[in-house]
Amino acid sequence: MNTDVVGAEFSKKTVNLEEDKQYIISKVSWRLIPFFVFAYLLNYIDRVNLGFAALQMNRDLGLTATAFGYGAGILFIGYLVFGVPSNIGLQRYGAKLWIGCILFVWGCISAGMSLVTTVPEFLVMRFLLGASEAGFFPGVIFYLTRWFPAEYRASITSRFMFAQPLALMIGSAISGWLLTLDGTLGIAGWQWMFIIEGIPAALTGIVAYFYLTDGPEKAHWLKDDEKEWLIQKLKAEEDKIVAKEKCSMWQVMANPKVWVLALIYVSQVIGVFGVNMWLPQIIKSFGDISTTSIGLISAIPFVVAAVGMLLIGRSSDKYKERKWHMIGAMALAGGSLVLCGLVNSNLFISILLISISSIGFYGCMPVFWTIPSTFLVGAAAATGIAFINAIGNLGGFVGPVAIGWIKDYTGSFTSGLYFMGGAVLIGCILALGLYKLADENK
Repeated sequence: MNTDVVGAEFSKKTVNLEEDKQYIISKVSWRLIPFFVFAYLLNYIDRVNLGFAALQMNRDLGLTATAFGYGAGILFIGYLVFGVPSNIGLQRYGAKLWIGCILFVWGCISAGMSLVTTVPEFLVMRFLLGASEAGFFPGVIFYLTRWFPAEYRASITSRFMFAQPLALMIGSAISGWLLTLDGTLGIAGWQWMFIIEGIPAALTGIVAYFYLTDGPEKAHWLKDDEKEWLIQKLKAEEDKIVAKEKCSMWQVMANPKVWVLALIYVSQVIGVFGVNMWLPQIIKSFGDISTTSIGLISAIPFVVAAVGMLLIGRSSDKYKERKWHMIGAMALAGGSLVLCGLVNSNLFISILLISISSIGFYGCMPVFWTIPSTFLVGAAAATGIAFINAIGNLGGFVGPVAIGWIKDYTGSFTSGLYFMGGAVLIGCILALGLYKLADENK
């Protein structure tokens, strides 16, 4: 047989196989990612719209900066308590039921924030919101590992997490505008905001039950050969990890790599939620600016971050490199916040530096979330991802509380910017240590 013909046939099969793989991944992506982007957009709006509510609510409820910080942060205590149990529930009962319930309950609680009249009620409702949301993000991250092979996960995760800057971009503009409804039908603007932004999440929870599929084997929208390829690909990766490093559901919590990842995530979240919760008030501190203008200005960093997130995730997958994509993005985020503190007398420069830091924050996270699935599978992955998310989100408590205390103590946000930037740079050092440990254990 002519060797040229054989070579051509082999090359043709290889090309066809590659095209088939890309088609299957694209098909799954278009089925799942738009829904999760929309759901996460609602999740993030309902989580951080408190920053805009504070422009009116702090006055109505008599909240100090410190009390507001506690309310902003206590949500993540709910995360800590309920994150792991929720992901175990998802593993046991399936995504369509569990994620649907999470969306419905948190939407109702978010809308219920409009009813608070005292500081204790405010704190309780924020805790309940965190408890109800706790399983959503780690649940989706785990769910995506059941659908997408490792080589695609940074770009897929970046598409899902694209909802974060998108939510802050859209939510900032909408929340600022909703506050202008203040007094309509005798209802305060911040109450309108919670009601109008909470209801869509509850409705999406109902849709989730009928739309989501618990795994490739149940995907009626995939052909049999497409299901077979995807199932076999994911099974081969799982078997490889199990053979290399076995880790039970409970042993995962004692794994040093899991703890280091959790601490790195703490540093990232301190910066992310410190900025998210306080940005409207930071902007307001520069002068008499309307709530609509504050909303539009607040959206700027997240427009920039949305583009940066997709580019960093795509680059990480293209070059199959995680370490320096993540650490470089974190260094950019932390360094920019420190610089912002140094020049915190100019609104234009401050927004520019916060925009650059946002590229780093939202660029590092999709890469970060590819790491747990490299050494955890099955129930251990569900537990590990939820545990890292729960511990890491304590940064969402520490950041807002610390900045609120610093603001009350110093009268400005400058030291708070130093605190956030320094925390993220410490995370860079931890990440370098983690990768050094991984290299030594190869």
